[in-house]
Amino acid sequence: MLMHPIGIFGGTFDPIHYGHLRLAEEAREQCGLAEVRFIPSGTPPHRAAPQAGAADRLAMVQLALAGQPGFVADAREVERTDPCYSVQTLAALRAEVGAARPLCWLLGSDAFLQLHRWWHWRELFDLAHLVVIQRPGQPLGNAMLKADAELLAEYRARLVPAPLALRETAAGGIAVLEVPLLEIAATDLRRRIEEGRSLRYLLPDAVLTYLQTHSVYPS
Repeated sequence: MLMHPIGIFGGTFDPIHYGHLRLAEEAREQCGLAEVRFIPSGTPPHRAAPQAGAADRLAMVQLALAGQPGFVADAREVERTDPCYSVQTLAALRAEVGAARPLCWLLGSDAFLQLHRWWHWRELFDLAHLVVIQRPGQPLGNAMLKADAELLAEYRARLVPAPLALRETAAGGIAVLEVPLLEIAATDLRRRIEEGRSLRYLLPDAVLTYLQTHSVYPS
């Protein structure tokens, strides 16, 4: 019996914006996801620490998702103080949902191309499917020709013919999506705050109000 997968969308969300929300909605629709769980990172081991604190980033995610069917905020990483590795987060989720429920981990093509550098990266395929969001006009298949040989072998062996095929098994597949990405970057939003420029129509009003009332970023 086919089961609707659960989508996992991790990131710093520093701050969360409409680009994140649109990406998640496209993945929900194309992969037939029952829900998408947004997981703000705690202490990311592969990148610099977020500018906003964990509590603020979680609060902004919760505000952005309020009243949005199928979108859920998950606080498991921000509640930890040690480095959070994706394989550990996925293992915890797998233990919660059981062995049969498909899990789909959403990540960008840039992150996927560096996957072989991640801690215990092959174990990710035992825990979830990978849904790779490629940039419009930049096919992932072309980029993979210059990728790490071991990652390329996994990609070729695991690529599914269509995103909805991920419903048929619990983990182990790779699907590639092309979505109309909104050209919004959190770094640009933080720069706009520093320069005193408007953020209207770039992120939800509730998040904008939170930023203004809590002075999350220096201006």
